[in-house]
Amino acid sequence: MNPIDQAARTAHAGQETAEASAEVIARRMAILGQAMADPLRADHAELSRMGTEKVQALTASAEAVAAGALGLAEQGRRIADREGAEASAHLARLSQADTLAGAAALQAAWGMGVWSRAVSDGWKLGGSLMRMQAEALSPIHRTAVANAKRLKR
Repeated sequence: MNPIDQAARTAHAGQETAEASAEVIARRMAILGQAMADPLRADHAELSRMGTEKVQALTASAEAVAAGALGLAEQGRRIADREGAEASAHLARLSQADTLAGAAALQAAWGMGVWSRAVSDGWKLGGSLMRMQAEALSPIHRTAVANAKRLKR
């Protein structure tokens, strides 16, 4: 999926998360109020769920961010390795140039290659960042939407 479509889907999931969270918070505030008024008849299952599910969702989100960050670091390492090899090969070709015009042509070709790869790499890194954001939001979104649906009953 391209980064623009991924961003749109993630923004939509973020909106759903915000709306579901507002519903859940409002309902749970009422549950907390009822529990304070009558602790023996409180919804203890829901009260215990309030903390544990947040820890679970945030842990899954943090795991997604950590995995995504490792993936981004690996992408960066591959790009740096490739560009180091490209620069080395370019310098070897440049040292063989027998005219100033030939050296200038080599420099122009190398520069265009650098820019082309930078644009391509930028889109790939952007896509990875968008995927990481979506994967980080996913467990929080899933939990909030499921809670809102369950608490509407």
